[in-house]
Amino acid sequence: MHLARDVDTTLSDARGPAQALQQEVAKVILGQERVIRLLTIATFARGHVLLEGDVGVGKTTLLRALARAIGGLFERVEGTVDLMPGDLIYHAHLTEEGKPRIDAGPLLASGSNLSIFFFNEINRARPQVHSLLLRLMAERSITAYDREFKFPFLQVFADRNRVEREETFELPAAARDRFFMEIEVPVPEGEEDRRQLIFNPRFHDIDALIAQVREGVVDFMELPAIARAIQTGIRASETLEAYTVALWEAIRRPSRYGIEIEGVDMDRLVLGGASPRGVAFLVRAARVRAWLDGREMVVPEDLRDVFTEVMAHRIFLDPVYEFRREPIVRALCRAVFDKVAAP
Repeated sequence: MHLARDVDTTLSDARGPAQALQQEVAKVILGQERVIRLLTIATFARGHVLLEGDVGVGKTTLLRALARAIGGLFERVEGTVDLMPGDLIYHAHLTEEGKPRIDAGPLLASGSNLSIFFFNEINRARPQVHSLLLRLMAERSITAYDREFKFPFLQVFADRNRVEREETFELPAAARDRFFMEIEVPVPEGEEDRRQLIFNPRFHDIDALIAQVREGVVDFMELPAIARAIQTGIRASETLEAYTVALWEAIRRPSRYGIEIEGVDMDRLVLGGASPRGVAFLVRAARVRAWLDGREMVVPEDLRDVFTEVMAHRIFLDPVYEFRREPIVRALCRAVFDKVAAP
């Protein structure tokens, strides 16, 4: 009973700061309410995120604002074709006296208080760099100088250059599966938001803009404990569990559920994916969403709301359909909800 009270207290006490977190980030990021909501879910689920979107839509500003609101340290690395794994760990150079010197790189410079690490244009970096990043994501640790460095509060974000194809190294499907979510950051749709972003000088000085975010609304050191409390304290009924398994089966074998997409052979469309890890991530995200809405039970809408961001990049298609991947996968996700009856 004491443990249950501790969980309930943690969930109750943390909900207000979580709502304030979204409000603080929204003060400096216009027209991205859903993106902010999804990033909040990922933050309290302790999941890494691959951001999608055009250049200049504010992804770095968004993450800097998030880092300030949780009071942790922020580091950003630019993906380049000549970047090597060691460049993330140390920086070798000559001093003014001509002597060799090794300084800490972007990972080690911030130490264990590093909370947000943004890898910009990840597909410009070579697979060797991807390998180090994947270990960092999986274990929140790296080995350097014959010792292990831990980053217990770390959350990794990355984005891709989707325009240029020369000298790029796309993440394989298995690597993308390591990301908790893939979130599209669109250009704001509202005319007033666009007008403000273009003409209001407030949005042109990014450092001054970020300084307007209240620092430490949520304590980044408490996030792991809050995340554990959410997963322990927010429940799912047996009916909801059966519904989740049915969604999983339908996404893997759509033809068995009578799902049809124009111009697509449904028997050969899905090669695999939507692994147990992916569905576990789906439930993890749904529990956080339920908690943010003040509920102790997961409902079907929690699953539906985060389904595409958590599951779409884990669905492996027959190569003949890959060039139309985005519209096909989105149509498949919509059809799954149409065919699988919600409890």
